[in-house]
Amino acid sequence: LESDRESERSEGGRREHSLRDGGRSPSFLLTPPTRGGGRKIQREREGREKKMLSRAAALASVSALKSAAPVSVLPVFRNLHTSHQSKAPVPALPEKGGKVRYGFVPEEFFQFLYPKTGVTGPYMFGTGLLVYLLSKEIYVLNYETISGLSVGIVILYAIKTYGKTVAEFADKLNMAKVAEIQEVKDATMNNLMQSIDNEKKEQWRVEGRNYLFDAKRNNVTMLLEANYRERIHQVHTGVKKRMDYQIGLQHLKQRLEQEYMVNWVEKSIIQSLTPQQDKESIAKCISDLKALSKTAQARV
Repeated sequence: LESDRESERSEGGRREHSLRDGGRSPSFLLTPPTRGGGRKIQREREGREKKMLSRAAALASVSALKSAAPVSVLPVFRNLHTSHQSKAPVPALPEKGGKVRYGFVPEEFFQFLYPKTGVTGPYMFGTGLLVYLLSKEIYVLNYETISGLSVGIVILYAIKTYGKTVAEFADKLNMAKVAEIQEVKDATMNNLMQSIDNEKKEQWRVEGRNYLFDAKRNNVTMLLEANYRERIHQVHTGVKKRMDYQIGLQHLKQRLEQEYMVNWVEKSIIQSLTPQQDKESIAKCISDLKALSKTAQARV
C-alpha cells in the first residue's frame, strides 16, 4: 500500500510539472507510435488499470477491516454446567462400593482374568509380580517394609474392629444430610406444586370470565328488553287514554245531542198544543185512570 501511494504521488507530481510547463506534452506523446510501441503502450495502460483496481480493492478492504467488529481468535468454550451436550440421563452414583477381596483387590480384576487364566490366574499374577519385583531388586526389603506391614496390620485391625461403627456413624451423618436435602427438595416441590395449582386456578378463573361476560351481556340485554317493554307499555297506556278520551267525547256529544233533541221535541209538542187539546188530553187521561182503577178493583 505504501508503494502504491508513493507511485500515485510521483504520477501526481509529473502531472503538475506538465501543467506548469504550459500544458506542453512530452515529445514521446507527440510522436506517432510504431506497431511495437503501440503494444507496449497498451500493455502499460493495462498494467496501470490493474494497479488502480488493486489499489481500490486494497483501500476497500482496509476500510472494511476498520469498520468491522473485532474478531476474537481465542477458542470458545462452553460451560458444561449450563450447556446440554446430551439429553441422555446421568447415571446415579452408587451409594456403596463394589465387592473386593482381601480388603483392597476389586472383584472386577478377578472377573477380567478368569476367562483367560482361570481361578488361579490372579493369584499367580500377584505372586509372580511380587517375586519379580523382589528378585530384580526393584523393591528392596528394609525397615520401611516392616513399618508398612505393621501400619497395615494396625489399619486392618482398626477397620475390622471399628469399621462397622464408624460406617454406621458416617451413614447416619449422610442420612441426616440426605434428609435435609430431601426436605429442601420436598419444600421446593410443594411450593412448585402450589404454584402450579394456583396457576391452574387462575386459568380456570380466566376461563370463567367468559361466562361472567356472557351473564353480564345477558343482563344488559334483559335490561334493554325491560326498558323497551316499559316504553311500549307507556305508549300503549297513552294511546289507550287518548282513545278513551275520544270515545268519552263521542258519547258526551251523542248524549248532549239526544237530550237536546228530546227537549226540543218536547218543547215543540208542548208549544203545538192548544188549550182545548190540553183539556181534552187531561180529560182523556182522567178517564183512562178511572178505567184502570175499575179494572184493578175488579181483579182484586
